[in-house]
Amino acid sequence: MEATFKYATEQYRMVLESRQVLLDYCKTVSQTDLVNENSSFGRGGSIKNLLVHIANVYEFWIGQKALGKNIVFTSNQLNNNITDIIAAFDQVDTFMTEFIEMFRTTEEKEIRYELNGISNTVSILKLFTHVLTHEFHHKGQILSLSRHLGYVPVDTDIIR
Repeated sequence: MEATFKYATEQYRMVLESRQVLLDYCKTVSQTDLVNENSSFGRGGSIKNLLVHIANVYEFWIGQKALGKNIVFTSNQLNNNITDIIAAFDQVDTFMTEFIEMFRTTEEKEIRYELNGISNTVSILKLFTHVLTHEFHHKGQILSLSRHLGYVPVDTDIIR
């Protein structure tokens, strides 16, 4: 269990480094382009909306479902600048630190959840993998969207 805890801690540290590169890059995007919606991209089609969506998925799966917290979800309407979005990810990081502690005690813990009226369970490892891969999926969309807006995307890969 301790080995899995160390692995999850290191894995999330790499995600944080990659996310920091993305957020630093997003600071260079104009406010107009940050909120510019493009219907070719899902989840609201703007860089801001995609970032908020990433935070919302962590809030839902990790904060609410895994940790049982009463979550006030980050709002697309209230978070129109990169500073607000960074603050949302600071809260996500707090949830993730607490969640990763679960790996210290058990790898087999199942998280119960209901989604679209269906009850199910998911292992903490699968949930951990889900939120990380979800972030990277949308990170790629953000970089692609920024290219459509005339920016030159940065390399946010784990190995750069």
